[in-house]
Order: sequence, then structure tokens, then C-alpha cells
Amino acid sequence: MRLLPLLFALPALLAMSVQAQEPVLRPSARLLFKQPEMLQPGRCVAYREGGSGWVVTDPVYYLRGEVVSADIRTRHAGRCPVVPGKQMRQYTREEFVRHALAYPCVAEGVPESEVQLGIVRLRVTDWETPHARPAENAGRLYRGLFLDRPLEIGMEIELEADLLGVCSP
Repeated sequence: MRLLPLLFALPALLAMSVQAQEPVLRPSARLLFKQPEMLQPGRCVAYREGGSGWVVTDPVYYLRGEVVSADIRTRHAGRCPVVPGKQMRQYTREEFVRHALAYPCVAEGVPESEVQLGIVRLRVTDWETPHARPAENAGRLYRGLFLDRPLEIGMEIELEADLLGVCSP
């Protein structure tokens, strides 16, 4: 008789255990479900950096391309690489790229987990990148590079869906 309540509770406990292990759905993955038409193959999309400021805005740098494919992938979010004694704005380009390639990642003290990302593969058609030294650790675009890869027309890169917008006319 004592086992009867336990038997009724067992399916609920098992369901909670399974739910706790499911990967976290990041905004990029939710976007693929909510707006799949935005990321159809052949659609022009743009990745933008800069433009901050209230009175005087920074220049906007961009990378444009055509969507090749979009899908949801599960990835392990491990520890973010850190450089002892430096904040992100003090990183060298190599240190910044290492951090960007590890993203999404978790800080020290946060448990590692599985996450689901909405990844868009795009074929590059056009770009404008910063060349000023302060921009080397400010974003993925710098001196004709996407992270550590020289940009070329027709090359394919992958970005999270929520980092992209539709091309402006």
C-alpha cells in the first residue's frame, strides 16, 4: 500500500528528469521556428556590427550573403576561454577569436549544458569591415576577415540565426 503513491509519482519524476536533460533552446533556434520564411535558401541576409552611440554613432560594418541552409543543432556549452588578468576589451585579436569560436559558452561556476542553436549557412556576396586597431576585439569582422578567415565572394560561413537580418534594399 505504501508503494502505490510512489508508483503514481514515478512517471512524473521520470518526465521531469528527461526534461531537465533536454538542451536549452537559444533565441536563434526559436527564430527558425517562428520565422522560417526569413531564412529560406536564396534569401539575402546581413550580419551587422557597430552603429552604437546616441549623438555620434559608430560606423556600421556588415557582411551580406544568400542563405544556403538553416537548421537546428545541439552543441555543448562548455567553459568560456578566459585570459587571466584581462577583460574582453583588452583581448588581442587571437584571444577574441578563440572566445568567439567557443560561444555559446558558460562562465566559471555555471554548469556546462547542451544548447540548441539555429545555425544559418550563408554564401558571402558583399562586406565592409573595420580596419582601426580598436576594432580588433570588438566583433567578428576586422580587416577583411570573418573571425580568422579572409573574406571572399562565394565563401560559405555559419552564424546563429538571431544575428542576421534581412537585407535592406
